[in-house]
Amino acid sequence: MAGTDTSLPITLAPGPAIILCEPQLGENIGSAARAMANFGLWDLRLVRPRDGWPNEKAVAAASRADHVLERVRVFETLEDAISDLTLIYATTARSRDMQKEVLGPEEASANMASHVHAGRGVGLLFGRERWGLLNDEVAMADAIVTLPVEPAFASLNIAQAVLLMAYEWRRQSETGKALPFSDGLDETAPRQDLIGLFEHLEGVLDQSGFFTTPDKRPSMVNNLRTALTRGRFTAQEIRTLRGVISSIDRRHERPNPNRQKPQKPDQPKD
Repeated sequence: MAGTDTSLPITLAPGPAIILCEPQLGENIGSAARAMANFGLWDLRLVRPRDGWPNEKAVAAASRADHVLERVRVFETLEDAISDLTLIYATTARSRDMQKEVLGPEEASANMASHVHAGRGVGLLFGRERWGLLNDEVAMADAIVTLPVEPAFASLNIAQAVLLMAYEWRRQSETGKALPFSDGLDETAPRQDLIGLFEHLEGVLDQSGFFTTPDKRPSMVNNLRTALTRGRFTAQEIRTLRGVISSIDRRHERPNPNRQKPQKPDQPKD
């Protein structure tokens, strides 16, 4: 989905930290950074990335999410990576042999939004590409977050999992309540304009003989009005529709280029 507007400033609003534990592929780190940038997250923390940091493959996969990559912090232990946070959720698709509350992405994101709004730090843990998080890493989290995936094929790519959680975070936060460029639509026309359209159309249909059965006219009019009301037309759209109706109504007044002119009878010869 294209649509990046490079003229707009990037706002680093408070949000959860994304913590990748021992990520193996630079491409996955970059794709995760891109997913974060899509939904306004920017605090990316890496715990012992296999190929070190910085990583050229991550830069290529991030697709210009430079403000995320420039702020990446690398830690030797998970304890160091989460030391400043007060709420930690571990993402996993596997059942764990421990007493941990299990949340869906919507509930988890709502909790995180309240926590961040109160000025406290939040983190989301994501595991390795091959086997996810270790049990001792999950044990350090306050709860488990899991997605409603197909049990027979539950494994997600790291970047996909980050994308889904970042999306749900954005949806629950104040920043994500309104869709972009959704406020540029014109308002629906006043009801009197719509009534004028009804009356105009019905008058022309009466003149053209459209209502061939008088006792059915009321129900047909109601159906037409119901259909037109669903359109939620703007004032400009109603003016256009009335122009179309007027044009059709005046059709009989205009010459038809396809109509053949009657031929004059032959004049008698002298």
